[in-house]
Amino acid sequence: MMPSPNLIATALARRANPNTMICVMGNSLALYDPPMRVAEEFAMIDCISGGRLIAGFPVGTPMDTCYAYGRNPSELRERYHEAHDLVLRAWTEPETFSFNGRFTQQRYVNVWPRPVQKPHPPIWIPGGGSVETWQWCAEMDYVYSYLSYFGYKAGRQTMHGFWNEMDALGKDRNPYRAAFLQFVGVAETEEEAYKLYREPAEYFYGRCLHVDPRYLAAPGYVTEGTQRAGLESQLSRAAVDNRAAMAVDKSAREFDAILENGYVIIGTPDQVAERLREVAKDLNVGHLMLLLQFGNMSKDLVNYNSKLYAEQVIPQLADLWEGWEDHWWPNPMPLADRATPNTGIAAE
Repeated sequence: MMPSPNLIATALARRANPNTMICVMGNSLALYDPPMRVAEEFAMIDCISGGRLIAGFPVGTPMDTCYAYGRNPSELRERYHEAHDLVLRAWTEPETFSFNGRFTQQRYVNVWPRPVQKPHPPIWIPGGGSVETWQWCAEMDYVYSYLSYFGYKAGRQTMHGFWNEMDALGKDRNPYRAAFLQFVGVAETEEEAYKLYREPAEYFYGRCLHVDPRYLAAPGYVTEGTQRAGLESQLSRAAVDNRAAMAVDKSAREFDAILENGYVIIGTPDQVAERLREVAKDLNVGHLMLLLQFGNMSKDLVNYNSKLYAEQVIPQLADLWEGWEDHWWPNPMPLADRATPNTGIAAE
């Protein structure tokens, strides 16, 4: 969480491995006035990175959008969709045009530079279980990304609901239509993993998820369809400690309970790979987003965790969905066509 993820993405665009994609999750479109700022900044990041951007467009939490920034919750989705339409047109229409929406009016729309990826960077939609979001992802052919703080056990209802909705809409079950976030800690031994990741996990779940229930559901924020489906956001469940809804203890603060409830997966590289394979198959998720830094982890521990995961876990998962094609992954320029960053410091 940060004021502007685009700032970090811009830095990574020139510093990260040139084969690494840059996923920004993301920009709350309904908060931008005008939304063209998102179109411009994302296009610039895509150019700087040579076409490695994944554009995330979350609706935003009620705490931010409604209470902190004062957006009317009953018109939030309408604002969001109008902003999305403007951004998409700005990226794809070759000529200057005028935009006259309910919330945004702009006489001349002409983004420059344009994104490298055509017609536009892949779009992923972070969500918390809204039926309307599922339907919209299907309509627009976007990736639905469930950013779960409470792990795969708590995420089953949401992800299974998503795939049931895809079935009802006649969409295929290509696992790359979905993304899921999971906390992970890897170490050389089980004992070391328990020792290393206990404090960061207890810190995160004991201190970082305190949300007053009064600010979780502004009137009009939760749509009728989502209410009728009996779906509830993960933050709402955490705030009211509704354990029965998912048969998962949302109040777990001790490490053993955190592990038992699946908030965090820890172990040796082989153990973690096996668990993640099971999770991916159960949730039918092609894009596993692993949070390898959580709580109060030190830089050294983050690097250790990331290195073990990259070198010893990822290779074991490479064949997981080899029968499916990922249509929602960036298509960057060839390395030979990209400008090489100059990391040297000019002499005074």
